[in-house]
Amino acid sequence: MSVRAKMCLSSITEDTYRPGSSSKTLNFNSCYDESIPEDQRFQKATPSASAKFVIDNPAALEQFVPGDYYYLDFSPVPKS
Repeated sequence: MSVRAKMCLSSITEDTYRPGSSSKTLNFNSCYDESIPEDQRFQKATPSASAKFVIDNPAALEQFVPGDYYYLDFSPVPKS
């Protein structure tokens, strides 16, 4: 089974854990537009959420824009 979350990238900041590195901290939050049916479903299922990622990959960082929405998919890792 997998679960999908819809999140808004609220900010990108300098990584405070590794000063001097090229890494950035990406902060995601649940933010929903009540006029969009998809957002209504996500808001009902997950009324509050946040996620933080530290990324040290310039090519990956170029893919993210504050204020844009992203799907986060969660799938269990098979046990060996």
